[in-house]
Amino acid sequence: MTGNGSMLQTPGELETFIRSINQNERAVCAVDTEADSLHRYRESLCLIQFAVDERCVLIDPLAISDLSSLASFLDQSVVWMHGADYDMTMLKRQFGSIPATVYDTQIGARLLGARRFGLADLVSHYFGIELSKSSQKADWGKRPLSEKMIEYALNDVRYLMPMGDMIVSDLKARNRFEWFDESCVAARRKVLERDDSRDEAWRIQGSGRLDRKGLALLRAVWQWRDGEAEAWDRPSFMVATNRQLMEWVMTLSDGGQLSLPSYFRPDRVRRLREALAGVEAMPESDYPERPKGIRRRRDSGFDRRLDALIKIRDEISQSLDIEGSLIAPRAALESIAAEEATPEELLLAWQRGCLGLS
Repeated sequence: MTGNGSMLQTPGELETFIRSINQNERAVCAVDTEADSLHRYRESLCLIQFAVDERCVLIDPLAISDLSSLASFLDQSVVWMHGADYDMTMLKRQFGSIPATVYDTQIGARLLGARRFGLADLVSHYFGIELSKSSQKADWGKRPLSEKMIEYALNDVRYLMPMGDMIVSDLKARNRFEWFDESCVAARRKVLERDDSRDEAWRIQGSGRLDRKGLALLRAVWQWRDGEAEAWDRPSFMVATNRQLMEWVMTLSDGGQLSLPSYFRPDRVRRLREALAGVEAMPESDYPERPKGIRRRRDSGFDRRLDALIKIRDEISQSLDIEGSLIAPRAALESIAAEEATPEELLLAWQRGCLGLS
């Protein structure tokens, strides 16, 4: 695919480009996005890569406040993405909606048996071209973009539609296109239904083993880190990683003394000490509650039912040469075996068909 790779930076340029697209029939296009999550406290959509009609362009959402013409076009098109969850999430935040039809080359490739399914892996497989990864961690909020960043960004959409055509052809030849279509619909619905406003985001990995005071300490240091990151306008991990937070809390819970990084400014250390002192002054009744774990009912038939389901899944996985987790994640099979949920609640129609659970 070729294109001039121009950057559209005004509403007029965007509307002119959208009008130039042949819309006599339903358009097929490719979209990718870049954000500044590695460089800012509040992640912003910084770039939209867009391919259609053999053309690739970059759209600058930092310069164009009204992107409604693009949103309307995408909603009436077949939109190809790769690893679409993140990009659909960014479009949902920007437009309040997601294109009605989104096809994901990553899902398609995995249903064909790919074990290496990054974009660069697939471009190498289908086109014999090695893509540069040099701009993966670039600051996409800066302007102007370097030539290297522009080329990297364009490559994210340049190959998606021809690759999608090849993937669809192979899926249809193996009678798996309906699996692909259903999986893409489910992935889109998952993003639409996801609640992005987590009230207890501080419950990070590992927090489940803490007692109530440990949870209070974790909440305090997490909120301290969030405040420091916001004031600094940097991602929270640049203040302290989740692993560091857990290490501090475990040390304090064991009665130890904190050993903080030497590069922490005195005022940052003071605010952390104040946050921890607040926990010491807090009545136990204000400590967070520990989450109530699901106590699985393991009757005499649970292991037998689970083993039977896993055996079927693994045999089908081997015969189809696709990962077993695509057919059914173990957690879903455990819930079905424990009779906590039905197959219809946890699995797609094609997955139930593979397992004989239709």
